[in-house]
Amino acid sequence: MELKKKLKPKKGLRILEYILGTILLIAIALTIFYFYERYQLTELGYSIQASNEILLKMKKSYVMEIGENKTLNAAFESSDYKEKNLDHYSKIKYQKQKHLIRNINSLIKRKYNNNEISMILSHGNDEDVTAFAKRDKVEYLEEFFTYDYAKIRNYDRYLAYMNETGEDEENTIIQVNIDLDKEPYKDPVITDDYSPKVLVTKHRKLKDGYVPKDLITIPQEYVKGEEKVKGTRIAWQNLKRMIDDAKKEGMEILVNSAYRSYKEQVKVFDLYKGLYGDEYVAKYVSTPGFSEHQTGYGFDLASAKSNVFSTTKEYDWTIKNSAKYGFVHRYPTSSESITGFSNESWHFRYVGKKIATYVYENKLVYDEYFAMFLDKEN
Repeated sequence: MELKKKLKPKKGLRILEYILGTILLIAIALTIFYFYERYQLTELGYSIQASNEILLKMKKSYVMEIGENKTLNAAFESSDYKEKNLDHYSKIKYQKQKHLIRNINSLIKRKYNNNEISMILSHGNDEDVTAFAKRDKVEYLEEFFTYDYAKIRNYDRYLAYMNETGEDEENTIIQVNIDLDKEPYKDPVITDDYSPKVLVTKHRKLKDGYVPKDLITIPQEYVKGEEKVKGTRIAWQNLKRMIDDAKKEGMEILVNSAYRSYKEQVKVFDLYKGLYGDEYVAKYVSTPGFSEHQTGYGFDLASAKSNVFSTTKEYDWTIKNSAKYGFVHRYPTSSESITGFSNESWHFRYVGKKIATYVYENKLVYDEYFAMFLDKEN
């Protein structure tokens, strides 16, 4: 039986197989190497998208030397990335803003340095910074924006107010932030904050239909007069402790007035306007919707022994001790230019012990504290 000869692969085919095998091995090796390189970047804190761009742009060594950097990460993720600004990106403090890199590029173009750009970014939201980045370079940047509570959108208002009033930078920032450069009751901020931190002024109005969520009736033994008086539960609980502790020291503090609804404030406003005129209500009576009494956190206090609270030992004791219970004297004589109201020796407001203590120890009014630490609007 004749055996068939075993066919041997042609020499050219064997070489081709060798070349293809080698290419495949190289491709596998390069893929493994690439994923390892990317792994190192992601372990450092960079996103997959940013890591891919870093490798594509051959900037891995640069990035590894810098280390984790959120602004760099955002730059490599962004279509606004510019190679010439790379060293700037790594030195600018990150802010979570949609147009962060585009705005950084614009601010660099306007000759701001890295520290100034970080300052600008940290004092506004994306909309604020985008608008600011379009304008020519300004002076007096550090004078205002070394203060954490300065707002980049208020820059022009700060300059105008300081030139008009002669106030220093810090007071200018605080007073403009609470809108003292604007006409009272016009174009107010509308608030729906029901917490003890709510601020109501001649520039900050409670939303329509605002009614505190936890009103309770104050026991009649604590009230001066026969009318029923209400306040928020947390405010009353702390005020009761204060009144009871004062009584142990021989003081007789009572509540003269507390929560007033919008409709009740209308009646009060109209009554005093009819009796004393516009000038009086401007100084002493809040326009409906702008009254702290509507929040349920404001209380008018009285002495059981006198109708003039400011002349009593109860007043002196309350001034010295109310912060321990979370209350601030809301309208002191020394701050009429800030609050917009003449002195009300009887009006105390619950804001919580921590805030009240800071306000008392630093000789502030609540408006100032709010502007410095709490205002996140506008």
